[in-house]
Amino acid sequence: RLAQVYLYAGKVDMRKSINGLAAIVEQELELNPLSPALFVFCNRARDKIKLLYWERNGFVLWYKRLEQQRFTWLKPTDGEPVIIDGYELNLLLDGLDIFNNKPHNTLNFTAMS
Repeated sequence: RLAQVYLYAGKVDMRKSINGLAAIVEQELELNPLSPALFVFCNRARDKIKLLYWERNGFVLWYKRLEQQRFTWLKPTDGEPVIIDGYELNLLLDGLDIFNNKPHNTLNFTAMS
């Protein structure tokens, strides 16, 4: 099963480790950090990202630091986390602006009676 990816809109102090990030997931996002999901956090300068996820018997913390460029990120005023998929996460980590380059919405048709 594919995990959901939650982007936290607030700016995070990258000195926070597993416990601090799990507390943000529980207290601010009101989600379970042990759920099958990736939680993604960015710092104020937008040059660092951390991903937190639970894998069977422990947390995994993944960290990426850019040397010259910046990640495109949410505004802290957005409040609610944004849910994306793994493909969009890869695009985000590769430096693409996933917030302004969205494809057309999928049309869903219902059968007529």
